Amino acid sequence: MADVLRDMLDRKGVLLADGATGTNLFALGLATGEAPEMWNLEQPERVRQHYRSFIDAGSDIFLTNTFGGTTHRLKLHGAQNRVREINEAGARLAREVADSADREVLVGGNMGPTGELFEPMGALTRATCEAAFREQAEALAAGGVDVIWIETLSSEEEVDAAVAAARTTGLPVLCTVSFDTNGRTMMGISPEKYARHCVASADGPDAFGSNCGTGAAELVAALVNMRAVVDDSAILVAKANCGIPEWHAGELSYNGTPELMAEYAVLARDAGARIIGGCCGTTPDHVRAMRAALDTVPRGNRPDFATITARLGAISGGAEKQLAGEPEAADAGGGRAGRGRRRARSGS
Repeated sequence: MADVLRDMLDRKGVLLADGATGTNLFALGLATGEAPEMWNLEQPERVRQHYRSFIDAGSDIFLTNTFGGTTHRLKLHGAQNRVREINEAGARLAREVADSADREVLVGGNMGPTGELFEPMGALTRATCEAAFREQAEALAAGGVDVIWIETLSSEEEVDAAVAAARTTGLPVLCTVSFDTNGRTMMGISPEKYARHCVASADGPDAFGSNCGTGAAELVAALVNMRAVVDDSAILVAKANCGIPEWHAGELSYNGTPELMAEYAVLARDAGARIIGGCCGTTPDHVRAMRAALDTVPRGNRPDFATITARLGAISGGAEKQLAGEPEAADAGGGRAGRGRRRARSGS
């Protein structure tokens, strides 16, 4: 891992990441159906404002506005031939804002899923997937990011392709998946299986964990299960949604309060995460509360099922079985059943 990230982790112990991208750009005027990534070219000052808001809230590392920046995602907006331009612009804006801060802040070059399925279920191959991620990663590196941050993936095949592509930049690589289907990813991967997969490869990510999903309680449960199968040298990452999504007056919102996210941040740290942030619905106000909690609440014991549910809410039956020490039995029982629809976007 490059010294810039390792050094900050060694000095601080735990790093606070940022919150949602989509949620906060919508608050700045992004229209439903509009590609957030295009704002890197069309609304650069609003993107800078978004970045600054999380630095001001206390983030040690924040992500570029490039989640949907592969050719596969940009083709939905007729921008598939502008991958380098869009990603490099998002990274350069972030670099400018980070460099103008009054303290050290790292920039994570954000890469989300392609939105495609691998053969034989879909048309995606390892070669085409890796090429798409490599094009994006190289543009982010050219724009000056410190880390390549891959998130919201659901299959080992896409994880491996994305990490291999990111490795070509020579930057540290983080990769998180979303456990959103009864304690597993959409493609049936349990937290334990994902953790083992990451540490089994000599070329795996430098840090790994979970983002998005179905709320803070579920993500902390996943962290407990990942930490149970890897040693303390593994750097775990947590970026939970801000509570549970709800519809109000035709709009999607998240019910998590700053107080809830502060509780989550502390429990995620106690569960073994060393890089902690928020995903969908998480605003600078939530991150500010997380910063205060991480700075003032003493470290506690690794949380158990009762603690997680008492402080953060219910978790799914699949995650509960994993916490009870039944993950392999649950996998054998058909962990891929009941998969949800493939998520097109995240961070909103």
